[in-house]
Amino acid sequence: MKKYISTLIVFFVFSLTLCVAQSEKPAVKEDFKPSTLNQPGKEYPMVNSQGYARFRIEAPEAQSVVVSLGLGGTRGGTPLAKNDEGVWMGTTAGPMDEGFHYYHVTIDGGVFNDPGALNYYGSVRWESGIEIPAHDQDFYALKNVPHGHVQQILFPSASTETSRRAFVYTPPGYYKNQSKSYPVLYLQHGWGEDETAWMNQGRANLIMDNLIAEGKIDPFIIVNTYGMTNEIKFGGLRNFDVTPFQTVLVDELIPYVDEHFRTIPDQAHRAMAGLSMGGMETKDITLNRPEVFSYYALLSGGIYAPEDIKDHSNLKLVFISCGSKERPDGVKNAAKALKDAGYNAVSYVSEGTAHEFQTWRRSLYQLAPLLFKE
Repeated sequence: MKKYISTLIVFFVFSLTLCVAQSEKPAVKEDFKPSTLNQPGKEYPMVNSQGYARFRIEAPEAQSVVVSLGLGGTRGGTPLAKNDEGVWMGTTAGPMDEGFHYYHVTIDGGVFNDPGALNYYGSVRWESGIEIPAHDQDFYALKNVPHGHVQQILFPSASTETSRRAFVYTPPGYYKNQSKSYPVLYLQHGWGEDETAWMNQGRANLIMDNLIAEGKIDPFIIVNTYGMTNEIKFGGLRNFDVTPFQTVLVDELIPYVDEHFRTIPDQAHRAMAGLSMGGMETKDITLNRPEVFSYYALLSGGIYAPEDIKDHSNLKLVFISCGSKERPDGVKNAAKALKDAGYNAVSYVSEGTAHEFQTWRRSLYQLAPLLFKE
């Protein structure tokens, strides 16, 4: 009898605690506003001050509508419900991480983009995008400061028998002071994305403009090109051969940029960085061709061990980062091991984010002031 009473008390306490926890869950605030990434004049999708997202899809004949969030819809789905007017609406079950997110809509099994949102290249297709306002979004905000230029270039590639595309960021003042030359950061996207990602989703140009205006960095050029990654299907990335892209980058793109832009064309003034699979490319290329770059950065893209770079005598910086929802201990421990071995190594962990662009925006913001310091 005593055992039964004790069990009953434990169950009662557990039930009471659960009820209290559920009652303490904050209500969803009805202060929703259109996402800043909406198509012109479109009200939905919307976001509120807590980070919830609300969607509205007009599909009166549909039987099921689900919004899938994250690269490739990997964050799960938000089912929408149809109202009497045949309009499907729904709100995410919880707040989303701050920053940019891809998403798409599945209607009766077919995958579509949200007609209310702008599109961004991710998941090896153009996906809808939504922006959850961040507490630190000022560092990539569009401000009344001098702005650099982002231009598309087409460079010849003998190895692929075609002309390839890259985007080049030149800092404010580049075209006024014709006597000044600049270091270059070659900055790579991740799997499923392309050379448009860093300037569009990542807002790299605005991050640079703001850092330069605040006097926090010396200006440098950024180059983005396609990493030839998307021919590999997700899940088979271990079979990726970096050699063709290494040829394009090192033997074709870099000489073209050095010839057509005012760069300082030497190892000491050249950096390579990449997010996710672009980090894997960065690691492979910097290990294969250590004479090309002096600054290495992996953003959610793996780590270096001291034995990896033991012969890299001109290496000036190793930067390793990730989100706090990824594997931060691995990043921190790797940087410590490099420091203990005598290397200039820096780790950074983006608090409250995962494998997503807010992590990589913050990482670039932390990385840029460390580059090209004499």
